Amino acid sequence: MVLSKTASESDVSVHSTFASRYVRTSLPRFQMPENSTPKEAAFQIINDELMLDGNPRLNLASFVTTWMEPECDKLIMAGINKNYVDMDEYPVTTELQNRCVNMIARLFNAPLGDSEAAIGVGTVGSSEAIMLAGLAFKRKWQNKRKAEGKPYDKPNIVTGANVQVCWEKFARYFEVELKEVKLRDGYYVMDPEKAVEMVDENTICVAAILGSTLNGEFEDVKLLNDLLTEKNKQTGWDTPIHVDAASGGFIAPFLHPELEWDFRLPLVKSINVSGHKYGLVYAGIGWVIWRNKDDLPEELIFHINYLGADQPTFTLNFSKGSSQVIAQYYQLIRLGFEGYKNVMENCRDNMTVLKEGLEKTGRFNIVSKDIGVPLVAFSLKDNSCHDEFEISDMLRRFGWIVPAYTMPPDAQHVTVLRVVIREDFSRTLAERLVLDIERVLHELDTLPSKVNAKLAVAEEIQKKNVNRKTVLETQREIAAIWKKFVMDRKRTNGVC
Repeated sequence: MVLSKTASESDVSVHSTFASRYVRTSLPRFQMPENSTPKEAAFQIINDELMLDGNPRLNLASFVTTWMEPECDKLIMAGINKNYVDMDEYPVTTELQNRCVNMIARLFNAPLGDSEAAIGVGTVGSSEAIMLAGLAFKRKWQNKRKAEGKPYDKPNIVTGANVQVCWEKFARYFEVELKEVKLRDGYYVMDPEKAVEMVDENTICVAAILGSTLNGEFEDVKLLNDLLTEKNKQTGWDTPIHVDAASGGFIAPFLHPELEWDFRLPLVKSINVSGHKYGLVYAGIGWVIWRNKDDLPEELIFHINYLGADQPTFTLNFSKGSSQVIAQYYQLIRLGFEGYKNVMENCRDNMTVLKEGLEKTGRFNIVSKDIGVPLVAFSLKDNSCHDEFEISDMLRRFGWIVPAYTMPPDAQHVTVLRVVIREDFSRTLAERLVLDIERVLHELDTLPSKVNAKLAVAEEIQKKNVNRKTVLETQREIAAIWKKFVMDRKRTNGVC
């Protein structure tokens, strides 16, 4: 006699994930579920939802690495369960970090002897690196002011208005005034002359950007060093320079070795760089290097022994993964100087292909520079009918994520689109992007302009208005009619 039984609802081992009850009910979004979910179902549900994310390879807004070799992926997974802070338990990982610090310091021409160790540390990214460098400048300035019997409660940093938001965070979190040099039309980086004019006795450092986020341009650190040296002589101050080389630190040594921006300049006391940008490592690794030991105040370094041997540490984060440190070391020895140079040259060549393709359309002004981060920042010559934000929005239908944004003060009237050229952005993709941008331009040319549509909306509302309405009511009515206009256009444009 054959025995049979009906599978219970909890016996999920015989069910396909998509035939189970777990895909028929919504999982709690803001509260832990009462019961467990089978691993297969939990994986499938999360994986399916993640499919709605953008494709990282087509995210041209980001400077962050989105592709690494499979061999490095294996090393990352092998080290993913190691807590980097446990230096005594994972001495090899600690050694790899120290090797990376020394390789990068020598790449930046730190004044080191043959057997001298560099001063630096791995961080979660350039944001943490900038926090640490800023704290070192602040503490050193405070110590000097205390020794001289002078006030030390109003430190400031001089930067350009084009700095990344992490500088604003540092200033706000650690109570340092941020003095920004305003931009101007056609000049979208910090003007060294204006920066030096803003320096006073309370300036803990001037921050120069090697690779502006806005247009990839390198600031003139050499000129800044020369002007600041002269001012220091006149005033008796010793105001130093920090170079934020988050994007450009792994580019300039390979494409522009003759460019003086690093520790070859005597006032440059510290440099940060993002390993997860053109250091070619997945997100989660940055580096900060100091010129010498005297530039990092000893009182900022903590010594702990409850994880084993005495361990010096200078970080904002305590626990962090080891995988990115291992991955950085892999890239440095795998590629070497030759390999990094080849990658950067490919990025530059593909940038040129994209730039020339955009110029051939006759519709764009190129805002980025040839010497800088390999990216193309561009704006419409005529945006009276359609603007850069519309182009950015319509490119998403082809899968491309291309940001549009306005420049900081005093160039906020300028709107640009930006395409970052990373290692995995091939010539084929560059040529395809140009074709898709041309398609978008052609489609926009066939559509009514946003300006005319808004005027039509305003006229329609004015005709309807018998009684006087409040400004808020008028704005809501404009929004409703504009929404209807957009939805009608979507239903009739035939684009999937």
